[in-house]
Amino acid sequence: MTIAHDIKDLDLATGGRYRIEWAGQEMPVMKQIRERFAREKPLDGIRISACLHVTTETANLMQTLQAAGADVVLTASNPLSTQDDVAASLVAHNEIPVYAIKGEDNETYYEHIHAALDHKPHITMDDGADLVGTIHKDRREALEDIVGGTEETTTGVIRLRAMANDGALEFPVIAVNDSATKHLFDNRYGTGQSTLDGIIRATNILMAGRVVVVAGYGWCSRGIAMRAAGLGANVIVTEVNPLRALEAVMDGYRVMPMTEAANVGDIFVTATGDISVLDRQHFELMKDGAIICNSGHFNVEINLAALDEMSNGSPRLVRPFVEEYQVNGRSIYVLGEGRLINLAAAEGHPASVMDMSFANQALGAEFMIRNASTLDAQVYTIPEDVDAEIARLKLSAMGVAIDKLTDEQENYLNQWQEGT
Repeated sequence: MTIAHDIKDLDLATGGRYRIEWAGQEMPVMKQIRERFAREKPLDGIRISACLHVTTETANLMQTLQAAGADVVLTASNPLSTQDDVAASLVAHNEIPVYAIKGEDNETYYEHIHAALDHKPHITMDDGADLVGTIHKDRREALEDIVGGTEETTTGVIRLRAMANDGALEFPVIAVNDSATKHLFDNRYGTGQSTLDGIIRATNILMAGRVVVVAGYGWCSRGIAMRAAGLGANVIVTEVNPLRALEAVMDGYRVMPMTEAANVGDIFVTATGDISVLDRQHFELMKDGAIICNSGHFNVEINLAALDEMSNGSPRLVRPFVEEYQVNGRSIYVLGEGRLINLAAAEGHPASVMDMSFANQALGAEFMIRNASTLDAQVYTIPEDVDAEIARLKLSAMGVAIDKLTDEQENYLNQWQEGT
């Protein structure tokens, strides 16, 4: 049987299979869900188009959805995030159509998204809302088959809520990112570790003693700041939200506007979900040798067009994923083309944290199929009891036991008569 695909090289499949199996050992929650799905087939006959980072962890999610009876197609959610051996293994060993090549250009990226939508999905599974956005703008005929969708990222949820507020969203979507077992762990611990991993792999620099400027103080930025400080960096946080800025101060970081941080920072990391966080006025102030990178979903947080206009000549590739821009005699280094540095130059989040995130994706798809008829075209979160079950399964897999309320304690929490 010939499986439709557009990947780099099928001959990479064996190596990809080994790495997928390695990641699977770190994903015990997904294993338990996959075993139940294989018995119950809750997604039998459901077509799913997934636009996700094509990694070993994503492969385990695809296998879980397939075990549930789903007919799955996978495309990349970022031109630099694909692991080509994983894509090959999914095609060769799991017969899953994959459209993803690491380093693909923007035109190819959207051709692949359209190929995934040709699957006529009942469920969309997004990491950045590009599938949903493309459906609403260019492929509205796909709306006839769609039951609902799931969304993985902060950036995607922001876009979807904007669509819902404008009355533009045509089907319900589960904001997987807003589950506690996703953003409290994946965003903080996963992004924190993998971002520093990407920076170090790309540059081989010592973090200790460096001034690291983290733009934003959401859950991803909290993790980045935490891990940078843990490696001995002097961390500065920039924010627009006074509550988050105050929290950063209370957590022990210096907080200041980016225009003040620009001339003292050695390394700049953006993770805000907004545009032009690092802009022309900041590049003008940066010192010679400044390193800038992005850990937000889209490559808009660094105004590369402005940096290119300011530079003397074309950027020079000095190391893989490291481009040097010359600006008035100063070198400014951009990592990973301003795309997600943790996936451009490293392997993304560790499997053990993606175990919970993708458990939310799998259970979110199941919840959508079971409940779509009662849901409006809005953005929803996974119910708290499902979130708590994922945490329970994770603790069990880690060999951690917790207390349980006694009947007396339960009754006390559910009454109001008893006082001081």
